[in-house]
Amino acid sequence: MPEQITLYSAKICPFAHRVELALAEAKVGYNRYEIDLANKPEWYAPKVNPASKVPAIAYGGPQVSPDLPSPESTKIAESLILVEFVADLYPESAILPKDPVQRAKARFFIDAVSTKFLPAYMGPIAHGQPFEPFWDALEDLQRLLPEDKKYAVGDEYTAADIAITPFLARMEVLMELGMKNDIGAFKEGEGKKAAEYYFESGRFKRFVKYFEDVKARESFKATFDADHIKEKYTARFAAQVPAPAVAAAA
Repeated sequence: MPEQITLYSAKICPFAHRVELALAEAKVGYNRYEIDLANKPEWYAPKVNPASKVPAIAYGGPQVSPDLPSPESTKIAESLILVEFVADLYPESAILPKDPVQRAKARFFIDAVSTKFLPAYMGPIAHGQPFEPFWDALEDLQRLLPEDKKYAVGDEYTAADIAITPFLARMEVLMELGMKNDIGAFKEGEGKKAAEYYFESGRFKRFVKYFEDVKARESFKATFDADHIKEKYTARFAAQVPAPAVAAAA
């Protein structure tokens, strides 16, 4: 029987959201502590994660208040490591496929998320960079999605899906905000054009359908607070100075 788990998380953070999804998929009881990333507790770095980032888990040790982490618990950090840790603790879950080929496919997809998608993810929105590298990265990832299955490597929701889900959720919020309010670091009007291109051009039809399936999962509904993300992103990006003109689509 696995020992107690305390998760140090933040609603705004997509990396922390990965671990919450894994725990929800494994149907695990755990203690959750929200870390204010703008005002982290003084005890967090020395007692939980020296890098002072979320997510982190305190595993084992006595049941204590999360703000008084026990030195007897093991502290583990980094989102993808934690997702696999949860999968190892709860092998009956489908987080890591049991079939070696499917497991390899899941890890290949995760690598594509890390090396192709994430580097392009915030470019247009946060830094006023052109959209086309982001569209290309999204299309590269879309090619890996099987046409005849629900999720990234099959009909089971796995670590591959967990790796991308939090970012797609936040991307969709930003796209919706862009359509309504032009939220982002780009030139006025470019947010609306980009959102329309994503949702309506047909180029990402498979991805849009894929994410509809993802959003229907109970684990997603239980772990994603869209209103909170909208509020935080509106405050963050609305204050940015518009960047020079960028292209919304090829």
